[in-house]
Amino acid sequence: QVQLVESGGDSVQAGGSLRLSCAASGVTYRRDCMGWFRQAPGKEREAVATIDRSIYTSYADSVKGRFTISIDIAKNTLYLQMNSLKPEDSAIYYCAAHFGICPTGTSYRYWGQGTQVTVSS
Repeated sequence: QVQLVESGGDSVQAGGSLRLSCAASGVTYRRDCMGWFRQAPGKEREAVATIDRSIYTSYADSVKGRFTISIDIAKNTLYLQMNSLKPEDSAIYYCAAHFGICPTGTSYRYWGQGTQVTVSS
């Protein structure tokens, strides 16, 4: 049973940093794709950063140079280090996982419940 639980969301001032964590279960032996997505009110869910089994990473243009996705396989935990946060980064952030070929969009099979990130100007 695949389960993803996010944590680390908080309210911070612009320019601050946060590290989100995603504890995963049921994907220990096969974890082809994992990623972070976000959704702000009135907007569609968008991919923020993804990582595959080869530890190849991909980032949305809006977060390149500021966010870093990483995974600790031993701890079965996915991370998103967010630096230089901007008000437009405010959203609910979701952890997701997918088996097989990594989707190019938001069509991941398994999702966490989300964690709120609020950045004040």
